[in-house]
Amino acid sequence: MSPPFRHVHFLGICGTAMGSVAAAMHDRGFTVTGQDDKVYPPMSTFLASKGVGIIPGYRPEDIPAADIIVIGDAMTRGNAAVEAVLNRKLFYLSLPEILKQFFLRGHHNLVVTGTHGKTTTTSLLAWIFESAGQAPGYLIGGIPANLGQGASLRESKHFIIEGDEYDTAFFDKRSKFVHYLPELVIVNNIEFDHADIYSNLDEIKTSFRRLLNIVPSEGLVLLNGDDPNCLDVAKTCPAPIVEVGFSANAGNQIRSVAHGKDGSSFELFGEKFEIPMSGDFNIRNAAMAASAAHYYGISAAEIRKALASFLGIKRRQEVRGTVRGITVIDDFGHHPTAIRETLAGLRAKYGKARIWAIFEPRSNTTRRAVFQGQLPEAFDDADGVFIAGVARLDQLPESERLNPERVVADIAASGKPAFYEPTADAIVARLSPLAETGDIVAVFSNGGFDGIHQKLLDRL
Repeated sequence: MSPPFRHVHFLGICGTAMGSVAAAMHDRGFTVTGQDDKVYPPMSTFLASKGVGIIPGYRPEDIPAADIIVIGDAMTRGNAAVEAVLNRKLFYLSLPEILKQFFLRGHHNLVVTGTHGKTTTTSLLAWIFESAGQAPGYLIGGIPANLGQGASLRESKHFIIEGDEYDTAFFDKRSKFVHYLPELVIVNNIEFDHADIYSNLDEIKTSFRRLLNIVPSEGLVLLNGDDPNCLDVAKTCPAPIVEVGFSANAGNQIRSVAHGKDGSSFELFGEKFEIPMSGDFNIRNAAMAASAAHYYGISAAEIRKALASFLGIKRRQEVRGTVRGITVIDDFGHHPTAIRETLAGLRAKYGKARIWAIFEPRSNTTRRAVFQGQLPEAFDDADGVFIAGVARLDQLPESERLNPERVVADIAASGKPAFYEPTADAIVARLSPLAETGDIVAVFSNGGFDGIHQKLLDRL
């Protein structure tokens, strides 16, 4: 898009993706300003270093005469700035629409989707392209250690983007990923999640069908061949499909899997690959990324080099520290499947070590009773479990709330130590005398969890 669109104003500019896109637009010569009520480092200092002006708060009188107002997905009706934009009939777009118009159009876009593993797979794929000298653009919902940042919106032939099935904005309830002009789509898996916007699994599958329906006939869909929900949504897909998985019917079948303390290995399209990560879940993530890179002509040798040198992502099985031989691990897992697969990977890596799992029910789905019956089983590979209080409980009707005490009772009924402690401090106090040298403490939360990781390390 060209002039007269020169001044772009972001509402919610300090969000990770919003700030990254704002900085990239500034680098391309646009006048960029923004407002936010959470102005603090690192995003505030990053934007300041780029010369992007940030106005604290959402006062309507602070909205400049911009050509485009970008409304972030955290913005809601009732916000004073949002109401002013609507009442003044200003031209506004969502962030995914901005990405589509200014960064994705005309590029080879690789969109990584699925309920689980999106961030890991997108990071692996971006690193393969970067390592192979392709200098891709990318936008990732995490910070890969190899790349040092979650976004690079440089001009490039290829753009690799994490495709979220969450809704776009308060005024556009379609999934974000339908805006991303995909040439290649990875569908890692499909499960029920986001209970605040989806009523059931069928609604989520409908969103994925909409995505697959816009993949061009010269594009490609890489599909989890082991997931019945993935196979179902692809039945009417008009684009070419390659199934990736452990199943015998998968076109790209994962073979010769081996797990060790330092990582895993597998074979794919006749080549052996190694990754410094544990668990079948991460092997499939790597196989998806390798399959996508292979489709774009990156050699097996380059893929092998990149996978072997992958350094991981913050908050994905990230070791936060070791004290007295007790290792504290941080993980973003907030869905029963993600917790189960992460614990299985930790079990494969650490063998017979005792694993303590700590879970904060904080996401919009796990705060609800949707997974009341599934959560206890998610901790099968743990030796002891702590469940924290449900976050923002007052925002939910009593009939919809998860009952953490019942989760703990169900786990304890199997003979496994399980405790309900409402706060991070209470968990630290209860766990500290129980933990011994050689133990692993895995913390699962999609939030800060009141700094529990450092509190554990300090107390231990």
